[in-house]
Amino acid sequence: MNLHEYQGKELLQSFGVRIQRGIVADTPEKAVEAAKKLTDETGTEWWVVKAQIHAGGRGKGGGVKLAKSLDEVKVHASNIIGMMLKTPQTPAEGKRVNQVLIAEDVYYPGENEPDEYYMSVLLNRGTGKNMIMYSTEGGMDIEAVAEKTPYLIFTEEIDPALGILPFQARKVAFNLGLSGTAFKEMVKFVTALYTAYVKSDASLFEINPVLKTSDDKILAVDSKVVLDNNALFRHKDLAELRDIREENPIEVEAKAAGLSYVDLDGNVGCMVNGAGLAMSTMDLIKQAGGEPANFLDVGGTADAERVETGFRIILKDPKVEAILVNIFGGIVRCDRVAQGVIDAYNNMGDEIKVPIILRLEGTNSKEAKELIEATEGLNVIPATEFKEAADKVQEVLS
Repeated sequence: MNLHEYQGKELLQSFGVRIQRGIVADTPEKAVEAAKKLTDETGTEWWVVKAQIHAGGRGKGGGVKLAKSLDEVKVHASNIIGMMLKTPQTPAEGKRVNQVLIAEDVYYPGENEPDEYYMSVLLNRGTGKNMIMYSTEGGMDIEAVAEKTPYLIFTEEIDPALGILPFQARKVAFNLGLSGTAFKEMVKFVTALYTAYVKSDASLFEINPVLKTSDDKILAVDSKVVLDNNALFRHKDLAELRDIREENPIEVEAKAAGLSYVDLDGNVGCMVNGAGLAMSTMDLIKQAGGEPANFLDVGGTADAERVETGFRIILKDPKVEAILVNIFGGIVRCDRVAQGVIDAYNNMGDEIKVPIILRLEGTNSKEAKELIEATEGLNVIPATEFKEAADKVQEVLS
């Protein structure tokens, strides 16, 4: 589950990580009030107006603006709230901005020059250890840094059983070229950041940039936080931070119906029981010259109602030109799935305008075949073998 920047910062702050303070607002008027309140609390004279969407690269898309007066705060907030913000991480049409974060100015003058770093905490699946990835090149796309100057990216692997050790936090600060107060502050920052990552059951914490201020404070200017959905039952408070406005509405509907659904860009809808079979089915579609339009696992209790719901969800995608139903009857009975297909046709009528390739094998597959054959008016193409199903997909697409 993704968090907004302001939510991620609040989470970080609760674990002792110093952050760039800010107040979220959903109207230009509230943005001005937030700026006034922020000045009273922090003394800041300038403000940063930041679009709050689940995507990076907001600044390049016009979603981050510096305001040097309250009038500018209102103008920038008016322009950003409601805009369709396009970044390299959004769909082609962009994402609608529903709220902005009014943040304090932390690039104030002082004895030293401010400096920016990159830092993230994630799992290295190859080693089974958590990893801190960091670089002196903060404020830039880390992908570009990795491509052009990979020697400027450092990693520190941490044994989950031991946690982060003091020498590891000091090593990070040393590799970033820090000394004195800034060195000590970075050690505290890294330790608190890792603690936040572990205690919140996150799969990613990314701070870009981490800022060393002109008076040697270390703080998070941005935050990208991804929480592990499988651990949210342990964090009811964090689960409540979910913003479904940022999610694909079809995926939200599927989740509410208890279906595992991921929207893709192809033209062949998939309805399968079991994640492994679903992945194989998508490979099958690719080999047949098509492109999967979705991942849809109806699970081991694929009754008539769930099958009909699956059809309705798949057909919300206008790009779908055919649907491949590939069910292996183990726990689930194939005749129940067949009845679901029949019921879907009866209930949805003309809504089903694309051909359906139907492969039902396993428990009660014979009875399923008899049900399908005995029902008139179905635009269903039966298949028995995997290869046969692939050929049928190719036929309907050509």
